[in-house]
Amino acid sequence: MERRVEARPLLAVLVTLCVTVTVAYGVLYYAFTVLQPRIVDATGWSAAAITTAFSSGTLVGAVAGIPVGRVIQRFGPRWVMAGASVLGTGALLVVAAAPSYWIFALGWLLVGLSTAGTFYPPAFAALTHWFGTRRVDAITTLTLAGGFASTIFAPLTDALAGWVEWRWTYVILAGVFIALTFVPSVMVLDLAWEPTGSSKDGRPVRDRDVLLSRRFVLLTLAGTLVSMVVFGSIVHLVPFLVERGLSPTTAAWALGLSGAGQVAGRAFYPLLARRFGVRTRMLGGVLWFAASVALLPLLPPVASVMIVVAVLTGTARGLYTLISATVVSDLWGPERYAALNGVYSAPAGVAGALAPAVGAVLALVLGGYDGLYWVLAGTVLVAATLAAIALGPRSSGRGSS
Repeated sequence: MERRVEARPLLAVLVTLCVTVTVAYGVLYYAFTVLQPRIVDATGWSAAAITTAFSSGTLVGAVAGIPVGRVIQRFGPRWVMAGASVLGTGALLVVAAAPSYWIFALGWLLVGLSTAGTFYPPAFAALTHWFGTRRVDAITTLTLAGGFASTIFAPLTDALAGWVEWRWTYVILAGVFIALTFVPSVMVLDLAWEPTGSSKDGRPVRDRDVLLSRRFVLLTLAGTLVSMVVFGSIVHLVPFLVERGLSPTTAAWALGLSGAGQVAGRAFYPLLARRFGVRTRMLGGVLWFAASVALLPLLPPVASVMIVVAVLTGTARGLYTLISATVVSDLWGPERYAALNGVYSAPAGVAGALAPAVGAVLALVLGGYDGLYWVLAGTVLVAATLAAIALGPRSSGRGSS
């Protein structure tokens, strides 16, 4: 039975989550990409060591998403997101005040832990639960807003770092973070939360039944592979294009425009959701992504051509963000979304964190980035095959195995 909530509180929830998630990504993720060179210069720690600390936090956040999802399923997102906001603020202060590298690394582990309660997955769970049949439009709006996190916080962080040193920059950002995440979460995310279980033929379906099902396992594997390719293709796009003969400036523009394509793909998703079923959306989106990645090493190194393909790849990434965000509720209903999606998202998050390093090793072993992009395209095709098997007629039905 769909929960009925008045439109005004729902609008407040959507606006609040758009703000908190955008700020979380901006402060906890994108600010580091701007400050990393300054941290290296100021501390003398190597760029590899600093990035390892940051990536380790990303891994912790991905794994922590599993228990966080179960807690949200039981109690709702309000205090989980508020508590994660407090933890994230304290963690940023630890990073800012760190007298040694190991304290700095500990701070990033705590930051990663806080992202499990402030990034997309908990917000997706809240919107799925409260918005019911309108969840696709709500989640799309959230991801469109979140897409501007780097646009807002990269220049803001750079401006702050030009005014004060990196440590004080993080202190200021921590103040912005707590004000724009903790307070709204406590004040607005207070709607009734009624955890319910899905059923099949009148019998309750346990989380365990779904998690061990053939369909869930195969879709999780497919999602993990696609996530690795998504992050690998983004991180290595600029060096790939430079290797193909484009200037660093043109390659940077291609990367930026691929981000615009990602936003366009997200905006287009609700139309697809209304016209096509989950199987068509999943397979179509994944195959589109595979084709666009494979085109990059195939086409001549003409700037305009490569930029167009980069935009198409970004559009496919944007579509897949929403396909991945909604597939659990499409197949098993919104009732168990928080707990199930926490498990579904965790290995994908780990794969995304490892993708830059794995991609760099593959490019070295294969003798260049052309070989890497062929491997990435092939990996997406494997993911499409797994998804096709999972969504085939033999695996139909909620909680089926």
